[in-house]
Amino acid sequence: MAPRSQLEITTSAVLRLIKEEESYRREAEQQNERIAKLEAQDPSADENRDYMLKQERAALDETVRIFPSLKQKIEESITKLDGLLIEEGKKGAESNVEHINAAKEAIAKARVAEREIA
Repeated sequence: MAPRSQLEITTSAVLRLIKEEESYRREAEQQNERIAKLEAQDPSADENRDYMLKQERAALDETVRIFPSLKQKIEESITKLDGLLIEEGKKGAESNVEHINAAKEAIAKARVAEREIA
């Protein structure tokens, strides 16, 4: 089996970052739901409520702080992948169309993920 090309490796990295962003976004949504549920509870019904709210808010804050660096990683990966696409396109008939299409799809998905982060 031939070794993987830089284009394949970078495409995989972009797709991994997209999945990571989706995971963190889902986690933030779940934390917001748990916070809303705790806030809706009667304070006298659960003596742990304030502590749990504090913990959930801290976890949400931690999750939200990840997004700027994740966005930067996605942007850097897109830039690298764009460069590799140009190199692959210069190969002419020797270029791997399947890898080029996969890379273009990954870039499109990454751009959507970037907009969702912003």
